[in-house]
Amino acid sequence: MGSVSLKIGDGTARFKRASVCSSAVNLLMLFSVIITNLFAFYAFTYSPKELHHQHNPKDISLISEKVSLILREIESSKKKLAQMEKELLGYETIDLSKPNIPNELKIFLDHHELPLGKDSRTGITEMVASVGHSCGKSGDLLSQYMNYKVNGLCPDDWSLGQNLILRGCDPLPRRRCFAKTIPKVGLQSFPSSLWKNVSEKIYSWSGIGCKNLACLNSKKLNRDCAACFDIVNGYETQRYVKTRGKNDFLIDDVLAMGSGGIRVGFDIGGGSGTFAARMAERNVTVVTGTLNIDAPINEFIAARGLFPLYLSLDHRFPFYDNVFDLVHAGNGLDVGGRPEKLEFLMFDIDRILRAGGLFWLDNFYCSNEDKKKDLTRLIERFGYKKLKWVVGEKIIGSGKSEVYLSAVLQKPVRV
Repeated sequence: MGSVSLKIGDGTARFKRASVCSSAVNLLMLFSVIITNLFAFYAFTYSPKELHHQHNPKDISLISEKVSLILREIESSKKKLAQMEKELLGYETIDLSKPNIPNELKIFLDHHELPLGKDSRTGITEMVASVGHSCGKSGDLLSQYMNYKVNGLCPDDWSLGQNLILRGCDPLPRRRCFAKTIPKVGLQSFPSSLWKNVSEKIYSWSGIGCKNLACLNSKKLNRDCAACFDIVNGYETQRYVKTRGKNDFLIDDVLAMGSGGIRVGFDIGGGSGTFAARMAERNVTVVTGTLNIDAPINEFIAARGLFPLYLSLDHRFPFYDNVFDLVHAGNGLDVGGRPEKLEFLMFDIDRILRAGGLFWLDNFYCSNEDKKKDLTRLIERFGYKKLKWVVGEKIIGSGKSEVYLSAVLQKPVRV
């Protein structure tokens, strides 16, 4: 008896000083174990005769009661620790006993034991559903999302799912229904698809204010997407191959800076996919991570023959370490002025970028001097080599100037 362990889904977790428990609970358990061992040693060291002569029966009874109390405290502590582990899993915070919880949600979140018992390699004894920790905070929306006809058509509620994702309920639970299908008629073959529009009927416009591309192109959806769905006559046809200011870098110039060649890249918040299209023309595969904010962005990118990844920036990037030659980001990197959130995001970018790879920060809007300084200090902490660094002003429609930062940075080799 030298430690206390708790069986959880992925094996045996031993609670040490750096575990999720408080130090007070750890000390209590350690003290309880020591006391219990001392009493056990005492009991086995002395004979019953010695005990009869040295101790009053009342003393023995009192000791027995104290030992029982200690053992109950240990058991209580183990139960508290087990509950803490369950809460850290996330979905255990969802109260499945509520009457309005759909049965489908209960089935999905239920634990499923492995048919052959414990897996010898991983120690796993049961399959646990993967669902976002914050889903429990949006119980009503989650119940609405999981309320559907099994084996039937899913409700046309993609916007509800995206709302849950933006609230931190990511990943969403799986559903047993068939997603709405839209005939993809008139798709162009690659690479012609990169710069040709197709019928607007192949996109899903439900939950979106605009119902056609002309409406989308008349709006500025964000700083990186102004008329960005006009890939035939608009500025998108010139992006990355012609410059409009010193903050605009040519794509061929950046590719020439790559050490060991640029083969695969990741574009964060990539508008309508134009960056990936330009890279595809140069035999570079780029994954574009984006949501459908006010537009059918994922479908539009896919129609161009490119790879969209439906992803929130709150989600850890679903890629292995050191796999990308290049990561490109513009104002999709803006996380609402929360420095700690930007720091987590930057560490995740650094994780997926290989040593010698390039991080291209493209026209990032610095709303004030403090924001620029904070971002600069954060980047300098990573020790990246500044291959190109430009801070410039742009005059907007009202005549005011805005400050933008563009940079190409090279990840160092760390040992």
